[in-house]
Amino acid sequence: MSFNLEKLLRPHIATLQAYTSARDEYTGKEGVFLDANENPFGSITDQDFNRYPDPYQQELKEKISEIKKVKPSQIFLGNGSDEAIDLLFRAFCVPEKDNVILLPPTYGMYEVSASINNVEVRKVPLTKEFQLEPEKIIQATDKHTKIIFVCSPNNPSGNKVARKDILYILKKFDGIVVIDEAYIDFSDEPSFTTELKNFKNLVVMQTFSKAWGLASLRLGMAFGSKELIKILNRIKPPYNISGLTQETVLAAMGNFEKVKVMTQEILKERDELQTKLNSLDFVIKIHPSDSNFLLVKIPNAIQVYDDLIDQKVIVRNRSKVLLCEDCLRITVGKREENDRLLEALKTIFAAKK
Repeated sequence: MSFNLEKLLRPHIATLQAYTSARDEYTGKEGVFLDANENPFGSITDQDFNRYPDPYQQELKEKISEIKKVKPSQIFLGNGSDEAIDLLFRAFCVPEKDNVILLPPTYGMYEVSASINNVEVRKVPLTKEFQLEPEKIIQATDKHTKIIFVCSPNNPSGNKVARKDILYILKKFDGIVVIDEAYIDFSDEPSFTTELKNFKNLVVMQTFSKAWGLASLRLGMAFGSKELIKILNRIKPPYNISGLTQETVLAAMGNFEKVKVMTQEILKERDELQTKLNSLDFVIKIHPSDSNFLLVKIPNAIQVYDDLIDQKVIVRNRSKVLLCEDCLRITVGKREENDRLLEALKTIFAAKK
């Protein structure tokens, strides 16, 4: 299929005159700054928050490019991955006309963003093994289908999606294919960022919230062609990433070895937790996981979820999600947290006998 970015773009976005901030007009760091109506006396805290941050996060992108092996011009940084999702809808989907393809069960914000932007959602469910049916996905598209969202490793099932099926879709679909890799650090699957040179219609999303342990800072990454990233930068708010977030993440990136250590510890605890859960006679199934959580099927999961809350053990009830009946999504915690979960489950089911 032939991919034409400009043809896919909403016409008014193509001609949009983007807002230019003071930091667009002068990018230097030295001088007397009288251009942005900032407070010249500093801030009310001990830190200097009185100046606006770099609107394009250039220093941070340079560092990310070294780790992710992509060019800085191929990186978009957003207020979590959710901002990138929303901007893709705004840039490419005409309300009440265009549609997107979702593959449930999957991350819920894709559908929420579609609803906010008044864009039709077409759903092609995963198989019982939580894998794609690529031919059905392509058959569900039409001339108004702009985006296909693929989550791999998938949330809430936790498994990686077969790479050959994603490649099939990338080759057959002439719209944008978004691959959400929020959990890629816990998987042995190579990132699809390695395919950016081969597919102009590919967008890969990752995050600092999981393996990096920086969820509170709300920094998401989107990788794509230079032309596509330029569009996202054109329509984003001028200062969408705070200076504090940029500085904190930049400093954190100097400790990449700690990320590796934490990731390995989580994987070790995941395997231990899975073994112990499998030893419980009331556990029906634990789905294969390439992430930092387990999708666990147990009897009467909705009630068990409430019973766990009573014991101050909080998991995620996914029982009402397609293909996840009677399933709880359990994030892998520290050893003592996982043990507390196990003891709570034993207590709950002992009381039911």
